[in-house]
Amino acid sequence: MKNLLFLSALILITSCSSGIKPVDNTPAARLGEGAIWHPEKEALLWVDITGGKVYMYKPGEGMLHDISLESMVGTVVPATGDYFAVAAQETGIFGLNEDGTKQKITDFPVDALPNVRFNDGKCDPAGRFWVGTMEKTAKEDAAKLYMLRDDSLHVKENNITISNGIVWDTNKNIMYYIDTPTQQVVAYDYKPGTGDISNKRVVVEVPKEKGSPDGMSIDAEGKLWIAHWGGNGVYRWDPETGNLMEKIEVPAPNVTSCAFGGPDFTTLYITTAREGLSDEQLEAYPLSGSLFVIETDVKGIQANLFN
Repeated sequence: MKNLLFLSALILITSCSSGIKPVDNTPAARLGEGAIWHPEKEALLWVDITGGKVYMYKPGEGMLHDISLESMVGTVVPATGDYFAVAAQETGIFGLNEDGTKQKITDFPVDALPNVRFNDGKCDPAGRFWVGTMEKTAKEDAAKLYMLRDDSLHVKENNITISNGIVWDTNKNIMYYIDTPTQQVVAYDYKPGTGDISNKRVVVEVPKEKGSPDGMSIDAEGKLWIAHWGGNGVYRWDPETGNLMEKIEVPAPNVTSCAFGGPDFTTLYITTAREGLSDEQLEAYPLSGSLFVIETDVKGIQANLFN
């Protein structure tokens, strides 16, 4: 029976890998990251961190729009109101307009150590922007996780190394978070009214042979979809059991983020990176850095908008 169960799981993983393809007319990024669906624009947002660009792709129109920024950009989130998006740059957090103009919301945190930059982040169910940092050489314990409230950044976690994926469950009372080198996903009890987090516990342990956990999304069933840097794929994990459920094979070693989008949130977009790969690896994986897309049998949930 155990062998039959293993075989059925293997078939499921293989079937989820079929149909993946690069998105036409989108560029190969040096360090693609931060994929997230903008429901009001019916568009995917993502960034090229070291390329200093924010991209917006509207699949219904086949239209790609990019905004060039003057410094590294860690991530981008959809917004409603004064801006269409909010981006975390080396110099601070900015509201973006579609014409490329921007307005500073707050400066880069003054308590940050030298050589530290923003990395991944998302908005919580109350519309507050949570964003973490990392030291550019991944110095241990040099980073933090912040929450933006009233145009100022508040520290939520210290002693972080590479702040990465963050999502909230459908009931809005659990927050999941990744500090990449720990090889773990941790959960916290979360209070929407205040943004307070407590009761930290490990819910997923990622074996090193599967790469390192990077960006993360959540589906309507409460399962976590995690991009694995060095793991050639997006992996679906069950946070209640800690078990791996399936894998979407990606033709690039360094997979960085994933996001559900489209009219019914069954389309999964996946970002990858070229940075850090040798000439031999780039020859073996020429599509590295591409934005990929695949249709799934699972429905995602809408990302929270900044407000």
